[in-house]
Amino acid sequence: MSGFPILSLMLAVPLIAAILCLYAGDRNARVIALAATLIDFALGIVLWASFDIGGAQWQFTERADLFGRFQWALGIDGMALMLIMLSVFLMPLCILASWEAIKSRVGLYMAMFLIMEVVMIGVFMAQDLLLFYIFFEAGLIPMYFIIGIWGGANRKYAAFKFFLYTLLGSVLMLIAMIAMIAEAGTTDIPTLLNYDFPVEMQTWLWLAFFASLAVKMPMWPVHTWLPDAHVQAPTAGSMILAGVLLKLGAYGFLRFMMPMFPDASAQLMWLVFGLSMVAVVYTSLVALVQNDMKKLIAYSSVAHMAIVTAGLFAFNQQGIEGALIIMLSHGVVSAALFFCVGVIYDRLHTREIDRYGGLAVNMPAYALFFMLFTMASIGLPGTSGFVGEFLSLLGIYEASSVVAFVCTTGIILGAAYMLYLYRRVVFGELTKDDVKAMPDLNVREWAIMAPLAAVALWIGVYPESFLAPMRGDVTTVVARLAPAKPAGDAHLAVGKPKPAAVHEEAAHGSSHAGGVQ
Repeated sequence: MSGFPILSLMLAVPLIAAILCLYAGDRNARVIALAATLIDFALGIVLWASFDIGGAQWQFTERADLFGRFQWALGIDGMALMLIMLSVFLMPLCILASWEAIKSRVGLYMAMFLIMEVVMIGVFMAQDLLLFYIFFEAGLIPMYFIIGIWGGANRKYAAFKFFLYTLLGSVLMLIAMIAMIAEAGTTDIPTLLNYDFPVEMQTWLWLAFFASLAVKMPMWPVHTWLPDAHVQAPTAGSMILAGVLLKLGAYGFLRFMMPMFPDASAQLMWLVFGLSMVAVVYTSLVALVQNDMKKLIAYSSVAHMAIVTAGLFAFNQQGIEGALIIMLSHGVVSAALFFCVGVIYDRLHTREIDRYGGLAVNMPAYALFFMLFTMASIGLPGTSGFVGEFLSLLGIYEASSVVAFVCTTGIILGAAYMLYLYRRVVFGELTKDDVKAMPDLNVREWAIMAPLAAVALWIGVYPESFLAPMRGDVTTVVARLAPAKPAGDAHLAVGKPKPAAVHEEAAHGSSHAGGVQ
């Protein structure tokens, strides 16, 4: 693979397909979009198979000077690889999910999704600071149109709110990037990762990045755009928004804020922990009282991403690895849950939980898949959710037992609202005539559900497939943070085995005790 520009090819395929979709008919646009996303998925598999675990940190690098300091610089490490795989895996499923649901301006809709794919994987590939910013901000445009044109009744309000929230924070990040380039004299991300910015400068740069990335996550209290965006977005829009776009904020924390501003990250760790604790509990309680299925899952996304931020700022291997696995797991499971909502919405055209009940009777296959994704969201052992939450909480506990305790209560609340949702939709008496008439999954819906279920189980049963490519990069980040890392309140240590003589003495003592009795 050396010398072959596979990363540029992965960006070019959906971009060319997006242009073709604008001029093709509705049916042709669907076929072109599906073909392009499947080609990118195949290229992603080649990328993963060719990735050298334990090799150089940055692989498949491509560089070409464009103008001034700006250069076309691409390259990936293990963390970027896994997030690219998540993006290219979900995208063909989103196209399939839109196959029948979208009936107007199909060519434009497919073009927007393909452009979304370009900018999402571009964010993870970019090795130039300005190139990263262009990809990062460009994602706003297709998502704005997807919500604003093909969304629900209040789509314009939701689209404007989404656009303004995310854009305002990003202006501060651009100013911080300009200051970084002036200070370090380079836009090269690998160089900046090892540059020591002055401590007093780090704080301001950290806060500027935080303003943008916290909105993108989204963290409490700047999360209010997310439920509105999810409720109004079409099914596939919600799938990709929850599946990948929310991960851009966490990726920014891990790629920029923590390794570039380690001292500021350590000083402001309390801020991230505080907001994460509030988010986990507050948004879980809000989810409990929702009657709109999409809103409930949207609030659960905020709670799950709060555990991600707490895990990242634990500053240890388990916390960061756990946060990355939660990102992958949540990407798959939340997309699957939104699709589960979309399946029954397409049949009954309502998301009100009270309108359903008893679906296990006439939609058993649907009920089975929905149960699997519910259990994965809760974190049942054997599913993707368990691995990430266990590792994250282990890392968080080492940093702060209080934060770990609060995050654990959020997971318990998560079980409450997800099981409550599942019970009301799937179990109970099948009394409503329109619900009785709903057919089970068709072939297209099976083709979407089955891969999502397979990956949710794969991550849960054999997480090493996903951890191995990322482990070296996580170790690099932890080493960068180590000098600034504050001491945690839980000093975990492996116990030392007792000498053989002590064991023999203990055994004799117990036998004497037995004789006396």
